[in-house]
Amino acid sequence: MAISWLAVLQSVPWADVMKNAPMVADGAKKLWNAIARKSPAPEMDGPTGQPDLPPEAQAIATLQARLAVVEAASADLHDQMLASSELIKALAEQNTQLIKRIEANRVRLLWLAGATIIIGILALSNLALALVR
Repeated sequence: MAISWLAVLQSVPWADVMKNAPMVADGAKKLWNAIARKSPAPEMDGPTGQPDLPPEAQAIATLQARLAVVEAASADLHDQMLASSELIKALAEQNTQLIKRIEANRVRLLWLAGATIIIGILALSNLALALVR
């Protein structure tokens, strides 16, 4: 069964959304600032690849190579996290702007509804006066 858009929009607690929009934007900015300040771990060079080393030295070289790969992966993840937090910040700012526009439209709609009611009352009273004469 399809849900109409009107039902979906009516089920959204708009007062809570508008009330919490500034907190969401502030949280996104804090996340962005916290992530942007952290720098990725420095990358280490891999082993020189000497096959005539003793087994212990080869194991250490292998571990160093694996550590370098893990550090590179960590740096990549840091870059992805930085990009994600930037996206979250942008979305939070857009959400704040959207909420401000929705509130402005709501106020305009209330003014228009009031003006329409007043004009309707005036029209009906004028019609009644015209019919009475």
